[in-house]
Amino acid sequence: MSNIIDGKLVSSAVKERVANEVKELNHKGISVCLAVILVGSDPASQIYVANKKKACEQLGIISKEYLLPETATQDELLALVNELNADKTVNGILCQLPLPKGLDEKVVIEAIDPNKDVDAFHPVNVGRIMIGDYDFLPCTPAGVMEMLSFYNIDVCGKECVVIGRSNIVGKPMSMLLLHKNGTVTIAHSRTQNLAEVTRRADILVAAVGKAKFVTADMVKDGAVVIDVGMNRADGKLCGDVDFDPVSKKASYITPVPGGVGPMTIATLMQNTLTAAKRQNNIN
Repeated sequence: MSNIIDGKLVSSAVKERVANEVKELNHKGISVCLAVILVGSDPASQIYVANKKKACEQLGIISKEYLLPETATQDELLALVNELNADKTVNGILCQLPLPKGLDEKVVIEAIDPNKDVDAFHPVNVGRIMIGDYDFLPCTPAGVMEMLSFYNIDVCGKECVVIGRSNIVGKPMSMLLLHKNGTVTIAHSRTQNLAEVTRRADILVAAVGKAKFVTADMVKDGAVVIDVGMNRADGKLCGDVDFDPVSKKASYITPVPGGVGPMTIATLMQNTLTAAKRQNNIN
C-alpha cells in the first residue's frame, strides 16, 4: 500500500506560513486584499467563491466580492476589471470561470493587470512561466509542486508523465516539472499506446477530467501518482485515478478528495500575498 500525500496537511502548512507573513505586513501598515468577480449564479462557482472568502478570512486577507448578474455585458465586466486594476488597495484580482455565454474569457483574462493576476492565466504570466522567471504560478500545478517538496519527492532526473494538456493544469504542470529537471512527456487523448507511455513514469500526473481513467495496468510499480481530477461516479467524488488498485502499486498517491484540491486555494492565498509584496517592493 502506498503512502498517502495529504493535501490538507500540506495546505495547512502553506496557509500558516501565509498567515504569519500577512500579519508581518499588517504590522508595517500594509494590508493584503483579494478581489473576486463572480458573474451569474453557477452553483459550483458560488461554492468556490465562498471557499476562497473563508480562506481569506482565516489568513487575515481582505476579501472583496463583486457579484454581477448573468445578464452583465462584456463592457460592464471589463469596466469593473479596469476599476480594480486602478484600485491600489486591491492586490489580487480573480474572475471566477467559466463565464456565462456571450462573455469572452480570453478578453477578460487579458484585461487583468498581470501584476494582479493571481490565477496566472494572463499571457504575460504564462510566458514568464515558460522561461522560468515568474512571480505567480497557476494554483493547481503550484500546489502539486508544493506537495512533492513537502514529501521530499525529488523530481530531478525522473521520468514525469502528465496526462492532459490544458492551459490551466497540463501545460504549466509540465513546465514546472521541467524547471525542476524532470524529463517530461505530455500525453493526451490523441497519444498512441498511452499505457506504454504512462508505465514509464516515475511521477505520473493525471489531469484528464475522466473518472477512474488511470487504471493499475497503466502505472509502474513504485511510481508517484498525482490525481488532479475531480469527478463524480456513482454519486461520489472521485479522481482521474482508480484509487484502490493503483494505490497498491504506487509509492505515493494523492486521494480525491483531500489531495490536490485543498492546495489550490492555499496557493491562491500565497499568490495574493506575493502580489501584495511585489506591489509594495518587499522581496
